[in-house]
Amino acid sequence: MKIYNTQTRQREEFKPIDQDNVLVYVCGPTVYSYAHIGNARPAVAFDILVRVLNNFYPKVTYVRNITDIDDKINKAAAEQDVEISVITEKFTQAYHDDLSALGVNPPSLEPKVTDNLDAIIEMIQTLIDREHAYEAEGHVLFSVSSYDDYGSLSGRDPEELLAGARVEVAAYKHHPGDFVLWKPSSDDQPGWDSPWGRGRPGWHIECSAMSAKHLGRTIDIHGGGHDLIFPHHENERAQSTCAHGGETFANYWMHNGFVNVDAEKMSKSIGNVLLVRNLLEEAPGEAIRYVLLNAHYRAPLDWNDGVLQQAKNALDRMYNALRDMSDVEADDSADMPDTFLEALADDLNTPKALSEMFALVKQANTSDDDVEKAAIKGALFKCGDMLGILQSNAEEWFAGAVGSDETAEIDALVAERTTARENKDWARADEIRDILTKKNIVIEDSADGVRWKKIG
Repeated sequence: MKIYNTQTRQREEFKPIDQDNVLVYVCGPTVYSYAHIGNARPAVAFDILVRVLNNFYPKVTYVRNITDIDDKINKAAAEQDVEISVITEKFTQAYHDDLSALGVNPPSLEPKVTDNLDAIIEMIQTLIDREHAYEAEGHVLFSVSSYDDYGSLSGRDPEELLAGARVEVAAYKHHPGDFVLWKPSSDDQPGWDSPWGRGRPGWHIECSAMSAKHLGRTIDIHGGGHDLIFPHHENERAQSTCAHGGETFANYWMHNGFVNVDAEKMSKSIGNVLLVRNLLEEAPGEAIRYVLLNAHYRAPLDWNDGVLQQAKNALDRMYNALRDMSDVEADDSADMPDTFLEALADDLNTPKALSEMFALVKQANTSDDDVEKAAIKGALFKCGDMLGILQSNAEEWFAGAVGSDETAEIDALVAERTTARENKDWARADEIRDILTKKNIVIEDSADGVRWKKIG
């Protein structure tokens, strides 16, 4: 298996520390609002990574954290006059619900910052003891000048990084790029006791401490969105390496590309932020997932008005092939095609993997051999499981968002149309077809009988 390593800026053969237990850490959400499609992209991308790794290795321990201490959370709680837990619990559940709708499996562990403050404080103290951090006016800051390799992950000179970054320049900093590990809390802010006074952790230290606590000092893969390379992951790498006496923090760094909307960056100021739960009102979760899989995870993804319908149409083709094979029992012993697995083993090339699935669909549509169809059907199901698609029954898929009452109504109209045709009442049959067309229902007359599906 080969993956692109942000650290070395090249594709490398993946060699785990322990063949029996691959260690993966991915930065999770800060839970103060609903997840947008940009938040969903890393969740889906690294869900695929873990599925692929599980195919090649006996065990994968996947940690994705929940950041439930943050100034944005504090602000939301203050505005609503509630405890921060009210905000974080609400949006953690919303995040889980949205990801579940997209077919994202839960991680092995999902630590919360509030449950790991002891580990965070311990790591900060270690950095102070090793002279990589210092106290100043109630703050503890990491000294970037104490780490010679700072800037290596993002591949640019530290001075250039700092010039282009939004860093807080305060009089108590030894260097403008020094970043906060611990900061004081006022009486009206959430805070926890520490050797440096009542306060709360900085953002970067949280992931370093939780990764070390739950996975160990050195892990195989650290992942997240491209926007996290600097400063978040650069700072994580620096503090983790320094806290552990120079030991490597992560052997491979993986980052997914941005999601743009109509070629523009998502922004609240522009008003083009696409919430996952709103998109789920427009299309099934599998269609949203398909859009994310249809672009390579490292490439920018441009979201526009047509992508969801295109994804649904593509999935329709797959489900239609399965529906045409409804009278054939899937061969559970069938293997995924080598070309499909090779695509995923080549830095998660999901677009190529999808094309290999369509090759199976084409083969199914042209085959008249039930044994061959059984093998194709079994392979399609296994490929679908690997990518997290084809998880619905074909008839349920084509029924779409139709409720049970409407389904009964449509079934009754279809049955009436069949009777009208049998009685050569073509006028009534055409009238019923028109009624169904207005409901976005397409009728298909086949050798196996009449079928219908919802479109649009």
